[in-house]
Amino acid sequence: MLLNNAVTMIIIILIINIVYVTLFTIRMIFTLKGQRYFAAGVSIIEIIIYVIGLGLVLDNLDQIANLIAYAIGYGTGVIVGMKIEEKLALGYITVNVITKEYEPDIPNALRDKGYGVTNWVAYGREGERLMMQILTSRKSEAVLYQTVKQLDPKAFIISHEPKAFFGGFWVKGVRK
Repeated sequence: MLLNNAVTMIIIILIINIVYVTLFTIRMIFTLKGQRYFAAGVSIIEIIIYVIGLGLVLDNLDQIANLIAYAIGYGTGVIVGMKIEEKLALGYITVNVITKEYEPDIPNALRDKGYGVTNWVAYGREGERLMMQILTSRKSEAVLYQTVKQLDPKAFIISHEPKAFFGGFWVKGVRK
């Protein structure tokens, strides 16, 4: 009876696709982060929802509104999935920082805040620079950027996600 009402059908298709694509995005993140069992668990739920939603649309292809709801739900699901991924912030990042002035107190200030810092003197076009490589969890990424900017507002910052790392200060904590 509910499926006979056009507006209800559109809402159901929209919600199903938002949930499906959100789960798809989360599954992909788990897959990329090597969390295979979480990815497999999410994929089971994801595919059930996908088949139901696609079935509803295919059974009612004569209704263009259903197809539009499916497409809008898909796009919205991508956004919702990305927002959830930002909140989960799984994994670690490596941040390379180059400060204009060679200031040896900056690495120690970062270490005092719990960051793993390796530093060395680098030479740029305009002379000596302090180069630092910092490993931190993605959840701490924004705080690290703020801290570095407070210590040196003109610091050059680049970050990337390491695929794997072995040895060093952080390995024992990361393995837990």
